[in-house]
Amino acid sequence: MTVEPATLDRTDPEAAIAATVARVSNWGRWGEDDVKGTLNLITDEHRRAAAGLVRRGRSFSLAQQFSMDGPQKGWRRRTNPVHTMLDTGTDAEAGVQGFPHGLGGADDVVAMPLQCSTQWDGLGHIFDHGRTWNGRRAGEVVTSLGDSRTGIETVASDFTGRGVLLDVGRVLGDGFGELPDGFAITPEHLDATIAAQGDTSRVGTGDLLLVRTGQYGRTRREGWGEYAGGPAPGLSFTSAEWLHERDVAAVATDTWGFEVRPNEFDVAFQPLHQVVIPNMGLFVGEMWALEELADDCAADSRYDFLLVAAPLPVTGAVGAPLNPIAVK
Repeated sequence: MTVEPATLDRTDPEAAIAATVARVSNWGRWGEDDVKGTLNLITDEHRRAAAGLVRRGRSFSLAQQFSMDGPQKGWRRRTNPVHTMLDTGTDAEAGVQGFPHGLGGADDVVAMPLQCSTQWDGLGHIFDHGRTWNGRRAGEVVTSLGDSRTGIETVASDFTGRGVLLDVGRVLGDGFGELPDGFAITPEHLDATIAAQGDTSRVGTGDLLLVRTGQYGRTRREGWGEYAGGPAPGLSFTSAEWLHERDVAAVATDTWGFEVRPNEFDVAFQPLHQVVIPNMGLFVGEMWALEELADDCAADSRYDFLLVAAPLPVTGAVGAPLNPIAVK
């Protein structure tokens, strides 16, 4: 059963979350010890088939820059990356590096929150009433030492498969192919995008789904503005069952928070996260750069491709940066 946006009781997010969880929960589906959630849906056969989608060999980086000029404003102590040089060309010219026979070099270091730019949310990132993925107690799983059960390193090799782009911004947006902030992408919008794009955009079991709203493209013209945490187009709360019915392995968007902002309830914060991460075991990607890939997909009318999107395997991390590569 798909919930219609018009039927949502905006005053009662807790009841809506509980009712949706009852319909889409994957707890126990892959065993009580599972740590991979919906990534279990990507099989070796899925990966072999995805490799067969490569025809031209054209590759696209889907990562935003990890830059000190990024979108972060300090919310939840999230800052932009701080890049510092440890050794430079001036040090080499000054002869202070201590290397023999004229050798010189440069070295650098970066300090950053793991979710300050293009990233995956891990299964330990969001809790539902004190429970994390598969019903485990949040306090037993994620401590000051990190995520001891579902740390992002446990799925470091699993994010390879068939990627599918649903360019909702191009199909339903304005002249720039962009949706307005606050636009809630419903199952009807997703189905309409598939119908407009054709068969290569069908979405099914084990797929890595990318949803373009166009908001990131707008920041390239107008600056970051309120991109990090402000109003944004995104998936409607009602899309949870659509994602569950199609058994997607992961979903990523070009926005800061994946779901529509402001959220669709009077008082709520990221309720779709609360459903899909701890209850469905679904991996969520945010702040992906989809503009170049979207232009190429529109040009050749092919919306599926091999996607390799491995997170940096930081032990115990509840999210991680990455440089996803789509190959067509």
